[in-house]
Amino acid sequence: MTDVKPVADTGTEESGTDRRTARASALFGGLMLVGAVLVIVDAVRLPDTSGVVGPAAVPLPVGVLLGVVGAGLLVRARSELRETRPGAERPPHGTLRLGAMVGVLVAFALLLPVLGYVLCSAALFTVTAVLLGAPRVTQAIAYGWALAGIVFLVFDRLIGLTLPTGPWGF
Repeated sequence: MTDVKPVADTGTEESGTDRRTARASALFGGLMLVGAVLVIVDAVRLPDTSGVVGPAAVPLPVGVLLGVVGAGLLVRARSELRETRPGAERPPHGTLRLGAMVGVLVAFALLLPVLGYVLCSAALFTVTAVLLGAPRVTQAIAYGWALAGIVFLVFDRLIGLTLPTGPWGF
């Protein structure tokens, strides 16, 4: 289920992604690699502590994973650029969706101290999934709550990093 109108039939077999999508993937992969380098450098510079889990326990693996995903996107985009077709029409309301996603992210940042991590994160995931075209809203809500709850339990209860709890204590 896509919002993109099909490209006019030119009599040739058209497969693969359009050039604009491949370039955007390459750009995003490059940004992820830059972010990975910055995260890893900052994680390595963190001071050692006498605790079992040091301050670099989370940022270092996150930086490595960010770099792996970014490199994967770059490799994939490079192979797709070889086989691209002319750009398809833009999806309708794409700019409106992007603006809504930025607005949801700003609302998340503003409401996080007031409503707490679990509620804000579940709402952020759900609304973003729906804006990106999730086929089942109820499933997106369930995934959002589950993901937010698991992250809260891991960081707040297991690792001991305090996350904003909000008025309900979670």
